[in-house]
Amino acid sequence: MSAFVLRHGLVMGEGTSDLGDLLVVDGRIAEVGTRVDAPAGAHEVDASGCWIGPGFVDLHTHLREPGHEEAESIESGALAAAAGGFTAVVAMPNTEPALDNVALVSYVLDRGDRTAIDVAVAGAITQGRRGEFLAPMAEIAALGVRLFTDDGIGVQDPSLMRRALTYAKPLGVRLAQHCEDESLAAGGSMNEGAISSRLGLVGRPALAEELMVLRDIELVRLTGGAVHFLHLSTARSVAMVVAARREGLAVTCEVAPHHFTLDETACEGFDPLFKVHPPLRTADDVAALRAALRGGLIDAVATDHAPHAPELKDLPFDEAPAGMLGLEHAAALTYEALGAADADPQTFFDLLSRGPARVAQLRPNDERLRHSGHGGALRVGDDANLVVFDPQVRWNARRDALHGRSTNTPYDGRELFGKVRATLAKGHLVVDEGELV
Repeated sequence: MSAFVLRHGLVMGEGTSDLGDLLVVDGRIAEVGTRVDAPAGAHEVDASGCWIGPGFVDLHTHLREPGHEEAESIESGALAAAAGGFTAVVAMPNTEPALDNVALVSYVLDRGDRTAIDVAVAGAITQGRRGEFLAPMAEIAALGVRLFTDDGIGVQDPSLMRRALTYAKPLGVRLAQHCEDESLAAGGSMNEGAISSRLGLVGRPALAEELMVLRDIELVRLTGGAVHFLHLSTARSVAMVVAARREGLAVTCEVAPHHFTLDETACEGFDPLFKVHPPLRTADDVAALRAALRGGLIDAVATDHAPHAPELKDLPFDEAPAGMLGLEHAAALTYEALGAADADPQTFFDLLSRGPARVAQLRPNDERLRHSGHGGALRVGDDANLVVFDPQVRWNARRDALHGRSTNTPYDGRELFGKVRATLAKGHLVVDEGELV
């Protein structure tokens, strides 16, 4: 028998919060109460002053395996995720080769089964992510895959996207879209505007994102399908999705920490660490995203964790690949965006745990799951995928303290508020006292 007891924390059920203890026995929540009697030999975690909640779920993780294991492997990415409080991640399909068939998806799922956390997979919408022919979504869905995306580039052909939505609907899966019209964004390396003009860099206009958001909302209306909008970066994009959701359309959206903590001025030093697609936007967009987070208008915070080998991020700004790390700093950055000491813990866990678990269909008590349940209400019998988050800790992000294979974080040296003290994944203690076990 394995047993863990989390002591003296604020236990965050779904819509409830109570000071007390939480007991885990053999991988499941066994008791929640003011004072829990633990079995002999149980490992105790001091959660005093902390929030005990469902483990974080990342909808948007680039694990780079197969193809670019020098930047990240499934194993190293899982360790970085656990250190950041994530008990499940969804691996993006823009690997080399792309995850567009049963054999490759099975490979990632099997490798993920050997890690400390749950690794789900998003399959590609089109073969090779080339935007020409649909991938065999039905065969891939039979493995338990519930998200499909060509992330890295959106499906450019509206007719093909319409067919994909029609095909996906009876499968019970959701398409996830990287919204950038490449005819407008091609060649751009930062947000188009006065700063890009002054720096002499080709810009990627906000309109490139917003046009595709509008297009796909209308395709959802036409087909009755479902779309999740990845890493939205502008105020108008979010406003369109919120309006469509209020109409009853099956649309959800995520925002990434870099889009609500950094703006286009970060690119003024030509440091490729700040290059990302879609790009860092205006200060007004950042403020709008933060307000949307606090207002409960966003379904999920997703990291868009994008590791790159150091030599690639040493290239000139317009030649370097886009992307930055996110798994180990996402919780603290979300806490900051929600107001730090004024942050609502329910909103915090809705954004990092329950919302993404719903979008990824990783909720508890689903017999279709290859993985254990995530984003639960912390009820007795639920799978023990849990995080202990200490909102009182101040710490500095350090590139040399990261747990993955790459170091391309834009937050090196930044003071952060709130830190993961413990992570329990698959019923096992993976992080204790802020360190990997």
